Amino acid sequence: MALRQILADNLRRARLDAGLSQEELADAAGIDRTYVSALERCRYAASVDVIERLADALDVEPASLLTSPDDGSK
Repeated sequence: MALRQILADNLRRARLDAGLSQEELADAAGIDRTYVSALERCRYAASVDVIERLADALDVEPASLLTSPDDGSK
C-alpha cells in the first residue's frame, strides 16, 4: 500500500477515534478543513510539518499516522 494511502486511512481512523469532525481537526491543527478532506481522500501529500501538527491535534505519535496497519514494524 502506498504511504499516501496509509496516511489517509490512519488519519481518518485517528480522527474518528478522537470523535472529531474534519473541521474540528483542522481548527486544532491550524489548517484548512478542505486540506484535511483532501488528505483523507488521498488527493494531497502532507509535509512532515503538517503530519506533526495533525498528530499533535489528535494526541498521537506522528509515526502512527504513517505505520501500515498490517505491519506495525514498518
